[in-house]
Amino acid sequence: MNVIGIVGWKNCGKTTLASALIGELSSRGLTVNSIKHAHHGVDVDQPGTDSYRHRDAGAREVILAGGQRFAIMHELRGAEEPTLDELLARLGPCDWVVVEGFKTHSHPKIEVHRQECPRGPLHPNDPTIIAVATNYTSEFAGPSFDLNDTPGIADFILSTGAL
Repeated sequence: MNVIGIVGWKNCGKTTLASALIGELSSRGLTVNSIKHAHHGVDVDQPGTDSYRHRDAGAREVILAGGQRFAIMHELRGAEEPTLDELLARLGPCDWVVVEGFKTHSHPKIEVHRQECPRGPLHPNDPTIIAVATNYTSEFAGPSFDLNDTPGIADFILSTGAL
């Protein structure tokens, strides 16, 4: 399983790039899965729904299944947040996994940084960043891409293979 991370500060374009890359890689015939890290409480289920009532009653996992998709909701119930490796192990087979977030994990990453971001780039302190995507001329020593060059970034990712 090939993994590429998209990291950066809040509101600097991570989701936009991750979504564009998923679309680009998928359009090339590849199977792509994704993992998105959130620093806040995530709830994809709403009070009043049957699946919410199951979780609220104490179920540790609830699978909501339909004709077009299914979702597994897993309640940690005080357990530690799973590591990226544990989450990757739960995914189905695929060619690539695009991971948004998980800045401190050791997988290869592309940093998204805009000139207008209030904080400086991550790459000076993170050796796992293998490229940057920016809207300015970066001082990164490795490959640097325009934020909107999704095909070029995808070509780079595919050329890296399983790092």
